Amino acid sequence: MNGLNALLTPGMLVRHPDCPDWGLGQVQSNIGGRITVNFPDAGKVVIDGHMIELVPVFEQQRSDGSTT
Repeated sequence: MNGLNALLTPGMLVRHPDCPDWGLGQVQSNIGGRITVNFPDAGKVVIDGHMIELVPVFEQQRSDGSTT
């Protein structure tokens, strides 16, 4: 597993680069390159971190345009 996927830890927020409609997901676990993420619009998904590079989200934009 390369890149940022290796740094993902439980509680971090991510987006799936190929499925933006899944929404903002929360990492549940990252073991041996298998990353379990809970997405609001797709449920719990296990992702092969060797095949898909998830996009970490460090700031969340609110509906009023401000960030958290």
